[in-house]
Amino acid sequence: MNWDDLRIIAAVRDEGTYAGASARLRVDETTVGRRLARIERSLGLRLFEAADGLRTPTRQCEMVLAHVQAMAVHADEIGRIGESLPGPVGRLRIASTSAVAEEVLAPRAADFLRAHAGVTLQFLTSSENVKFSHWEADLAIRLRKPDKGDFAISKLAEIRLYFFEPVAAGEGERVTCVYPDELEGVPEMQFLRARRLRGRCVTDNVRVIRTLIQSHHAAGVLPEHSCGELLSDRRLRATLLPKRRDAWLLVQNHLKRDAAARVTIDWVRACFQDLSRG
Repeated sequence: MNWDDLRIIAAVRDEGTYAGASARLRVDETTVGRRLARIERSLGLRLFEAADGLRTPTRQCEMVLAHVQAMAVHADEIGRIGESLPGPVGRLRIASTSAVAEEVLAPRAADFLRAHAGVTLQFLTSSENVKFSHWEADLAIRLRKPDKGDFAISKLAEIRLYFFEPVAAGEGERVTCVYPDELEGVPEMQFLRARRLRGRCVTDNVRVIRTLIQSHHAAGVLPEHSCGELLSDRRLRATLLPKRRDAWLLVQNHLKRDAAARVTIDWVRACFQDLSRG
């Protein structure tokens, strides 16, 4: 049973005419008659008798209406669930790389969720971009600006990048970490090419690069949010790259005025705010 169709039964009973039900539900009068006929065919019942210009419910219709009334009560209670929670209510899917989710968003997520009891966050982490145009995510954080798309795009931050190399190891004794060929144009790869460093470890996983650097036998470039204690490690030499990596926020157009989406967007921006300073 279609709930909108069932509401028509109650509207015709209350108003007494198709025209009255049409005005109440703000649908065309012929639509009211067509949907009512469809319900009668589906149920194999006659729901209304016409007399003196009015539609009077049959005994079978009254039995149906008892269930419709119960459903209306439940529908109203469902609609009020959000009213018991303070602030916006909604579930938002955020797509990003694992490093961004773990090192930028997750450390601040608990405070955000405690402050917004009606909001649920689902983190979608992958090195591959989700199909945003296919509605696989509500928000997405990209480290490269999309060429086009039917969604809102705005810059989140310019992320500082650091090149780490072991102080003691010579050129031939260290392993250099590089990104795959499809990321050839990013600032990290431009820097490594300018230094004529040949990559012997190829990965797009920032955590793998960081682990190798921590061994003090590897060199590589990390975004600032992944550096942590490496910047104070005296066995490593850290060089700030002249170029930064842009972070972009993608938002589905229909969510730009959604209250839960707005507070989530503001929170994501706050997470990246420190990264754009200095």
